[in-house]
Amino acid sequence: MTVRFVRPVSRAAYAGKWLAQASLLLLVLSGLGHRFGPLATPQFAALVLMAGAMAALSVPLAIIGLLSLWQVGARAGTASAKALVYAALPLGLLAYAGFLYETRPCLFDVTTDIIDPPAWKTPPVARQIWLPRPSAVSAADRQAQEKAYPGLTGRRYEGALDRVYQAVITVARANRMTLHTERPVPREKPAVPETPVVEALPAAPGAGTARKGAASGMPDVIPIPLPRPSFGIAVPLQGAGLDPAQGGDLILQGQTRTLILGFPFDVVIRLSEEAETTFVDMRVAVRYGPHDLGEGAEIAQSFLRALDAELLGIAAE
Repeated sequence: MTVRFVRPVSRAAYAGKWLAQASLLLLVLSGLGHRFGPLATPQFAALVLMAGAMAALSVPLAIIGLLSLWQVGARAGTASAKALVYAALPLGLLAYAGFLYETRPCLFDVTTDIIDPPAWKTPPVARQIWLPRPSAVSAADRQAQEKAYPGLTGRRYEGALDRVYQAVITVARANRMTLHTERPVPREKPAVPETPVVEALPAAPGAGTARKGAASGMPDVIPIPLPRPSFGIAVPLQGAGLDPAQGGDLILQGQTRTLILGFPFDVVIRLSEEAETTFVDMRVAVRYGPHDLGEGAEIAQSFLRALDAELLGIAAE
């Protein structure tokens, strides 16, 4: 009589594989919907947490399958290995986010000028849903930023505001940053008015001497001196963000997204012309949640380094 050995099947291993596959699929679809679709950050964060929970549940099931394989030779090795591989990405993403959450200061708004940060032209408004945050930035937040990012400071460049403005627009396009503004345009050359003529007065006693001077080359009429016309660069008050109350600062506001997951950030850049130099300040705020995981400072520092290279003519490494 032939005895056939029938290997048992570990249901836990296959359940873990199914859960891990579902968690990876949920993470990929929600990531695409957030990066390229209409999915907002609060919904995306909730789906990522759900995917992480499913992946975390699949791990012990995969371990049970491996133990069954070791103890009774159950069919579970391949399913358990696949479950662990599929669960690695959702769990790794959550682990990395948790690491940034603990090691970076809890800030949602960073700026290069903590004393007088650039003001928003239009304060960004977003429905936070389950990611509430403070309504304003406190002094303690600015102190925490100064301690965490001491190198996040403004830049002063030799050159007129118009030249720096062009560099800012160039760098913004290269960094996938959209700024809502209009380019400053040169002031139109004013028409030179006709020189007014002063009519000669009636001859008076002793006018013969004046007539002798005219005969010798002296003009009978003398033009009134006029101020020299100026053809400098002027920044329009409307549309370009120039606020006379702020001393002629040029305010550029826009938004950007992180490259992979597409977290939205609001950005405002202030250009201040001082004598023959232009000072550039920047402010970056994450649109959702009380914590930017350090991305706000990274966006500002990356932009300013690129602006340094653009204005100094040095290729960024």
